[in-house]
Amino acid sequence: MPPKAKITREMVIEASLKIVRNEGAENLNVRRVAAELECSTQPVMYHFKAVSDLKAAVYEAANELHTAYIMTPDPDAEDPFLSIGLRYIQFAADEKHLFRFLFQSDSFQNVSFQDLMHSDELTPIIAPMCAAVNITETQAQEIFKVLFFCVHGAASLIANNSVSYDKEHLKKKLGNTFDASIAAMKG
Repeated sequence: MPPKAKITREMVIEASLKIVRNEGAENLNVRRVAAELECSTQPVMYHFKAVSDLKAAVYEAANELHTAYIMTPDPDAEDPFLSIGLRYIQFAADEKHLFRFLFQSDSFQNVSFQDLMHSDELTPIIAPMCAAVNITETQAQEIFKVLFFCVHGAASLIANNSVSYDKEHLKKKLGNTFDASIAAMKG
């Protein structure tokens, strides 16, 4: 009989991400991951000494997935900034459990708006916005903040089944908000 396949750290993270994605973060525990991997709890605990360490690794993997998702252009959006907002909302509609894990859990806490505005992930968004609509970086950050409130609010409502996803309606409203924010910023 051949030896059983070795359980790697990546396999544990992948199985954990699958659980969070399909069942929600509340179902992520060592026994559930072991069952998913069809192994004992020992290999899981070998790679992650505490469940909090496992959740942190899964959060990082989910965040990478989210970033790749929103940075993939929406073919229906004429504007790249609108595309990112629509993809953010679409992610909440397609990946409700992951969205809630990323943005509505204890893993996403104590982050100030200043931290968000100066994060490395925003650089590919803010710089082109400045050039496209002829505004300063500070102005672009303020516009992004307004858009973030709108986009995150809509995504949260959708992820929590409070409202249904209507892409065309959201596209129009988000475009209006973007245009109004630029007009207000320019006076």
